[in-house]
Amino acid sequence: MHSTVRAHMAMHLVVSSELSFRIAVDLDYDGGDPFAVRLTFHLPGDEPVTWVFARELLVDGIGGASGEGDVLIHPVGEDLSQVDLVLRSPDGDARMRAAAPPLLAFLARTDLVVPMGQETAAGDLAQELAGILSATGRES
Repeated sequence: MHSTVRAHMAMHLVVSSELSFRIAVDLDYDGGDPFAVRLTFHLPGDEPVTWVFARELLVDGIGGASGEGDVLIHPVGEDLSQVDLVLRSPDGDARMRAAAPPLLAFLARTDLVVPMGQETAAGDLAQELAGILSATGRES
């Protein structure tokens, strides 16, 4: 049985330097998928939107610029108290701004489930595959 970590926090959808909207965000981590973090954004009037990306990307992005492609994360300002997450899709880009302390607290809790650097030990593919095959009557 795998442990999960869940957190609920607010982020700001940054439209411009003068305008942003506060939105609810759920963060989820499942020890059964130890490399991934899920962020679900609850936008008023729309279905929730979930983005999945590497936990390590979030860890690295709190202290310095990290990522390429669809997800970019970097601290805002010199005091590292806020973090920007830039999410790119074919429909456009979204810039989310979050306070760093709740993200750090969430990551600390994920580290209790699967310590950083120990993800492969937590997800032993050969053992999982053997369990699946034996459950269906096949053995390796």
